[in-house]
Amino acid sequence: MKIRYIIAVIALALLGGIPEAKAQVERPKLVVGLVIDQMRWDYLYYYDSQYGEGGIRRLLSEGFSCENNMINYVPTVTAIGHTSVYTGTTPALHGIANNNFFIDGKKVYCCTDTTVRSVGSNTKNGMMSPHRMLATTIGDELRIATDFRSKVIGVSLKDRAAILPAGHSANGAYWWDSDARCFVSSTHYMDALPQWAEKYNKSIKSYKGNPWSEPSGVTLVMDMALAALEGEQLGKHDDTDMLTISISTTDAMGHQYSTRSPEMTAVYTQLDKDVKRLLDALDKTVGKGNYLLFLTADHAAAHNYNFMKEHKIPAGGFDGKIGELRDYLASLHPGCGNLVLGEDAYEIYFDHKAIAAAGLKLCDVKREATEWLCKDKRIHFVVDMPNAATATIPAPIREQIVNGWNPERSGDLLMLLRPQYFGAEDSKTYKGTTHGSWNPYDAHIPLIFMGWHVKSGSTNTVTHITDIAPTVCAMLHIQMPDACIGKPIIF
Repeated sequence: MKIRYIIAVIALALLGGIPEAKAQVERPKLVVGLVIDQMRWDYLYYYDSQYGEGGIRRLLSEGFSCENNMINYVPTVTAIGHTSVYTGTTPALHGIANNNFFIDGKKVYCCTDTTVRSVGSNTKNGMMSPHRMLATTIGDELRIATDFRSKVIGVSLKDRAAILPAGHSANGAYWWDSDARCFVSSTHYMDALPQWAEKYNKSIKSYKGNPWSEPSGVTLVMDMALAALEGEQLGKHDDTDMLTISISTTDAMGHQYSTRSPEMTAVYTQLDKDVKRLLDALDKTVGKGNYLLFLTADHAAAHNYNFMKEHKIPAGGFDGKIGELRDYLASLHPGCGNLVLGEDAYEIYFDHKAIAAAGLKLCDVKREATEWLCKDKRIHFVVDMPNAATATIPAPIREQIVNGWNPERSGDLLMLLRPQYFGAEDSKTYKGTTHGSWNPYDAHIPLIFMGWHVKSGSTNTVTHITDIAPTVCAMLHIQMPDACIGKPIIF
């Protein structure tokens, strides 16, 4: 009788007569995205003598490094970089055209949202959300794939570096409120901080440092990320969780001290130590081999132009032309008012309404501005962004401009400066740096995958920042973000 029963059960199972639980898709327990703000690719090796064992060296030895990972759009700035990493697309489609940009003639910050309020402080620094991002992220797609059971958490000093990576449907994003001196969120995500976040904020009340100009800022964020790891029990659920971490201190100190300074050595030494702490914590709490981690950057940075000049390399500052351009156009068109809204990351925005009201044609104003700007020998080209596809400039740069141009949010003209010239005061005492251009010093960034199903190795094949999201999604067996144009990287 028992034998007959067993045979019957087997037969029914083969015929699909017995409902069984679906086999679980093989995925890591946790995905960790680590973005180092303003990290040049060559920092992986330039600071090698300062690195210990178990941090960045471990990533390079155990992970897979994409040695020619490039940003394939302009401008190369923080908000766009973080968005492109996690959406797999460019400003043309995800809509984050800059840190600040114009919509219908009004200047906006990428994450400002007056419909939400701060959570964790009484300041306005929490009035932020991803509502201007038009595409989904890795985290959004992971949540959708698991019927929103997966937890997705974002942490950074910068609001935009916590919000945009985490995505629209994240369980939480946390950033530093410099006025309240604590980590906050917004009502887009929650009505009150979870107990673990409140506990962490209480633990740092004695912190008196400046996280924007001291290596301690790296540790402050990493400690918050580790608190989220424990507090949310990330990597300990039936479904895959995700933690996005962005280190902003490296960018703030880079702007202040440039790429070759004791201060930058100090911050990258501290970064290495904190990366080790993160990896050790993941090994202990999630388990080695159970998590997938990638490290990359949102953009890189140029060497200080005075440093380059000392070594007989052509370089210089570009202290802006907008005021002079306004005056020049006013001299051509008296009584027409201000025709220039502003400039950001070498993009010039014209006031389309004012131009139309004055009875002028936008194409004529752009031509006049271009002719005048090109008299400055620091400017290589001035490109009409809507018509960049036909511009007489090198094809790779043309493609970057097309990828970066959003018709509703990008500028009208783009200034392409000579190599090693960038937007900063032109002074013999200037010691900082910046970014934003197409050049390799701004666009060549690290990319290392480590952990779950990743074999150690490297490739010199060109990859792009937009390839990160489809690679992670392919490994997770989930749909890529809805505006993704990148391709999965083959390890």
